Amino acid sequence: MEQTNLKVYGHRWLILLAFMFIAGMNQMTWITFAPITSKAVEFFGLKSDLMVSLLSMSFMAVGILLVIPAAWVIDTWGFRVAVGIGAALTGFFAMTRGIFAHNFSLVFASQIGLAVAQPFILGAITKLAARWFPVKERATAAGLGTLSTYLGIMAAMIITPPLTLELGIPGMLLAYGVASLVAAFFFLFVARERPPTSPAFAGVDDRVLMFEGLKRVLRQRDFIFLLIIFFFGLGAFNAISTWIEVIVHPRGFSIAQAGMAGGLMLIGGICGAIAMPILSDTFHRRKPFMITALAGVIPGLIGMTFATNYWLLLASGFIFGFFLLGSGPIGFQYAAEITRPAPEGTSNSLLLAMGQISGIIFIFGMDALKAPGTGVMTNSLLGQAGLIVLSLILVMFLRESPILASSRKIEQL
Repeated sequence: MEQTNLKVYGHRWLILLAFMFIAGMNQMTWITFAPITSKAVEFFGLKSDLMVSLLSMSFMAVGILLVIPAAWVIDTWGFRVAVGIGAALTGFFAMTRGIFAHNFSLVFASQIGLAVAQPFILGAITKLAARWFPVKERATAAGLGTLSTYLGIMAAMIITPPLTLELGIPGMLLAYGVASLVAAFFFLFVARERPPTSPAFAGVDDRVLMFEGLKRVLRQRDFIFLLIIFFFGLGAFNAISTWIEVIVHPRGFSIAQAGMAGGLMLIGGICGAIAMPILSDTFHRRKPFMITALAGVIPGLIGMTFATNYWLLLASGFIFGFFLLGSGPIGFQYAAEITRPAPEGTSNSLLLAMGQISGIIFIFGMDALKAPGTGVMTNSLLGQAGLIVLSLILVMFLRESPILASSRKIEQL
């Protein structure tokens, strides 16, 4: 049988678009306060920056607790139910966060609700790709799904400061709440669990039950290496995104410039998440692109650590985002391929959980290692650069995806 005999459906792109919308809005609610940390401290009458960072860290802490339950829902009931749960929670709690914006306790409670939604959404992208997309398009689909999270974070970084100055924190939060509610209804309206016929050959997408799959993936050497790589890489991104204003403030940059630096980091990630998965699918390779990405992260991170010129800060943020975030969807898809027949939601959720755990550790670590008096975070950023170097060494020991090798043979027939 030839690859061209497999039928695919145009509705897959609409479902992916709906997923991207709600995933992006959920991520906007995660990072909302990062570029306006000092304003939030003043508005809520808090004692320290760390209190505001708890709003972001709640996503990571809750994600750790819910990674297994969310993966079970994704793999047992399907991505439509799982993302539907996440969409409903995102719409509801984004609205309550805006309605009760003057009460920090209620804002924090709403943030917890939004955090509960996250693993049900983000853990489902490879399941959606497997349900609706052929093998040769799956890294692209995963890339676009992951891209939406970067778009959401970028939008929050760039839009939140001016929107806060224009509408105040309550008006900004309410605007995000309305947009989240629209995104939730859109997904619930258009999503379908699976197409009438499978987009893959018989046997390619056979999966075992979740807990059996969990035992399998944790015995897989390449997946263990990938967990460590995500621990360092995704944790660095979570921490730097959370502390972006605090990182650049000692060098004289304003909150608007901090937001723009974070935005350029995400714009770079968007470009990387578009280009690198497409190239990976085109050349039927995963490993070379992961190596290239991690090598490219290092100069970007060094630049963000030492840049005193605004243009250099922006360029460094773009490079850092392009390579680090561009490698993410390839890593997620690679994990789904090397751990087969474990369910996609299991591998995806475990990788996300590693980034949540390390994100919390790195956030507290960066705060603890700030230079007394000046608040400079140079030492912790250099430490993260060292961990990226270690990740680069580990990725060189990974084996190429066996599914891609089989796909190449089929297409050559």
